[in-house]
Amino acid sequence: MSITRRSALLGLLGSVTLAACSSPSASTPTGVIGAGDRKKAPDVRGDLLGGGTYDLSGRAGKVVVINFWASWCSPCRAEAADLERVYQATKASGVEFVGINIRDEKDKALAFHEGRAAYPSIFDPSGKISLGFTDVPPSAIPSTLIIDRQGRIASITRRDIRADTFQPLVEQVAAENG
Repeated sequence: MSITRRSALLGLLGSVTLAACSSPSASTPTGVIGAGDRKKAPDVRGDLLGGGTYDLSGRAGKVVVINFWASWCSPCRAEAADLERVYQATKASGVEFVGINIRDEKDKALAFHEGRAAYPSIFDPSGKISLGFTDVPPSAIPSTLIIDRQGRIASITRRDIRADTFQPLVEQVAAENG
């Protein structure tokens, strides 16, 4: 790994650490980005906690919710039931969820995920996947993004979410015409 890339990785991990487990008072506004202002989502692929692999590029035409989380993060624990509730409420409309577990140990990640989420999670202990999000970085844990049917970032929330405010955002993006 080059020194420049290593420095960028360390800088990102440092910013994630500083913003880790952010509270609502440190949040950014939640909303849907206008279609003309959306940036293409980077490659998101990796090994799933429960086995197998995940590749976002194979989800063309679907709305995908991506949630960055860690087992040691209290706000991640607080939002888990809300994420599952929104997943269950929206999956019939072509919405998929995938978690990305970062900076964690696999056994702790598995223990956290089991029984909390019916959707898969990628195990990414180095946080490498988040480096691809250069235009709209998930700079806090938890962070949740909505990817539209064209593979563009339609929303990012850099704090824990609640079903009553997040589900309408997911439904809004899901209702958009291809």
